[in-house]
Order: sequence, then structure tokens, then C-alpha cells
Amino acid sequence: MPNNLPVTQFETRQNRLISAIQVAGLDALALNAGPTLTYLTGLHFHLSERPVIALFSPGNRPALFLPELEGRKVEGLPFALDAFPYGEDPLEWAQGLSGAIKTLKLDSQKIGVEPRRFRVLELRLLETAIPSAQIQSAEDCVARLRMHKDQAELANMRQAIAVAQKALNNTLPSIKIGRTERQIASELTMQLLSNGSDSEIPFAPIIASGPNSANPHAVPTDRQLQSGDLLIVDWGASVNEYISDLTRTFVLGEPERELSQIARIVLEANAAARQQAKPGIPASQLDQAAREVIEKAGYGEFFTHRTGHGLGMDSHEEPYIRAGNSLLLAPGMTFTIEPGIYLPGRGGVRIEDNLVITDSGSETLSDFHRELVSIQTI
Repeated sequence: MPNNLPVTQFETRQNRLISAIQVAGLDALALNAGPTLTYLTGLHFHLSERPVIALFSPGNRPALFLPELEGRKVEGLPFALDAFPYGEDPLEWAQGLSGAIKTLKLDSQKIGVEPRRFRVLELRLLETAIPSAQIQSAEDCVARLRMHKDQAELANMRQAIAVAQKALNNTLPSIKIGRTERQIASELTMQLLSNGSDSEIPFAPIIASGPNSANPHAVPTDRQLQSGDLLIVDWGASVNEYISDLTRTFVLGEPERELSQIARIVLEANAAARQQAKPGIPASQLDQAAREVIEKAGYGEFFTHRTGHGLGMDSHEEPYIRAGNSLLLAPGMTFTIEPGIYLPGRGGVRIEDNLVITDSGSETLSDFHRELVSIQTI
């Protein structure tokens, strides 16, 4: 089974989901292919033109509407499940889904979905199969289900961090003046896979040099690295589907004085936010701690994003470390701390670590050096 979990873990998670569904005032939860379905069942499906819909409701076994060609995936599951396979004719899909609906007695019910993942394809199919149903967001219900990581999940995340850090270490010797961002991204991707990442890495590495590093979500280009460039590397690995997401900033040769200065400020902001992380603290307080350092130094307008985001089976999930988020941090929550300063046309610095809240404080899971290091000295 995936994720190195005991077979009973899926039933435990499903029971927690049923309780959450009832607390939310829903009658059922409909999921399509994605991390939450895998979290609850261990089953893997890719989003494709063939829909997959799982239905969870109190008092019923899970029902799974799936393509016939994927039917063998449900064989030998460690929990009871009703499968409703369908063929290749889309005109027959709604009727097939209606069979699952009748089994669960879900006519005219409140059905929750994940609004950031449930596609129009599945939504229209569900609406056709249950015309009178009230379909609404179950985002909070699902987020709270997955937000607190157990020890098995944390072990996978630790390994994903170790793989990512080793991959970058092995990539550093190939970073030289004249090489392109694309070439470095390619080497880093190869190192991630060869050092133990799942074949589906969580996201394409961001390699951004010189003025491109002032764009927080830059895409690697054919720009060649030049002397004096800042170089942002944002990368991560996946182990048993649990993700790491890290960022470090380097310099090619000697940086301009101000670029070296913003690197020191971001380092201080990163440390300030991490020091605030402990149970009972609102997520917004960590964002404020990082932002105050940067604003006090006069660069507040150049810190253009939140301080962090949750991390687990998704690279972005709850809790979000942003202003106005009153959610209280609690043990098992995992997230990034990634303040940055971005000077348009010149360069940017970001330092991103992965943390977990513990019973008494927090632990920074990543330990790759955070200082602005010249590639020439590595």
C-alpha cells in the first residue's frame, strides 16, 4: 500500500471524514481524482477525460464511479467499497453514476465538493445524476481532515526534504557562468529523480537568475548566468506522495552591495517567523513577524506575497501563513516559511524552509544553509 500506512489507517481516516461531514451539515462528500481521494483510500487516479467520482456518506460504504479500464485498482482493498465501473460512451455516464446515487440514497441532499479541484466535468455529471441536490463547498471540512500530519506522514515529508537537499547539493557543481536556467533546471530534475523522488515531482523547479529572480514565480528560460547574478532555486521532492518545497538564493561571484543587504534582511525575516511558530499562535502572527523585519528595513513594498503555505500531499494547502488568518497553529501542522524581497529589474532573494508544529513549539525540518553563498566558493 502507498504511504507506508497500516491498512487500518484508511478506515480511520474515512471515519474522521464522516464525522467532519456531519459536523459541516452535509449529507455526503464527492471527490474526484486527487490527493484527498488517495489520502482516504490509497487509490491513485490521474485527472483525465474519463471522470472518477468517489462518494462518502454517513451510514454507507464509500461508492466509487470509475472507468472500467481502472477497475482492477479496487481489488484487494483493506476496506469495503462499492464500485460502479462505466464504459467508453459518455452518453451512458450519468446513468451509471445514478446507480451509485441510488445505492447511497442521495437524492435531494447536500453534497460537498473540493472547489479548487472538482472540475466542471465532474460537477455537470453530478448535477445530471442528482438534479435536486445542493452542491456546495466542503473546503474547510477537507482541509481540517488533512491538516494535522501523523508520524508516518511526517516521516515521508522528512525523506522528501532529505532527497531535495541532496539533489541540490549534487546540482551545485554544474551551476556556472554561461549555463542557462533551463540547463540547471534539467540537471536538478534529474538529480531529484535519481536521489529518490517519486517519478511525479511536485512541481517544476524554479531557476531564476539576475533580473528574472525578481519574479517570485519565474519560469526557467534560456538566459545565461552572468557574474554578479542572484540565483533563486525553488525546488522540491515527493516521497510516497508527500512533498517538500524549499528555496535558497545564491550569487554568481560578488553581489552588488544592496543585493547582499536584502539577502541579510530576508535571512533575518525567515528566522523571525520561524521563531514565532508554536501551538496556539495564529498563522497571521508568523506573517507579521517576517513582514515587520522587511518593512523596518524599508523594503516592505518589495515583499509581494504571503509568508508561507501548508504542505503535505499538496504543495499548497492549509494552513496559509498570511495576514488576517486567525487559524491557531496546532501540533502536526506543516507549512513553509518563505519571505522574500524582489527588486524589479535587478534581482530577488527568497529563503524557504519547511516546518512542523510540535507539542511544545516547532521544528524546522529543512537545514540546507540559508546564507547568501557565492557559487564560486562551493
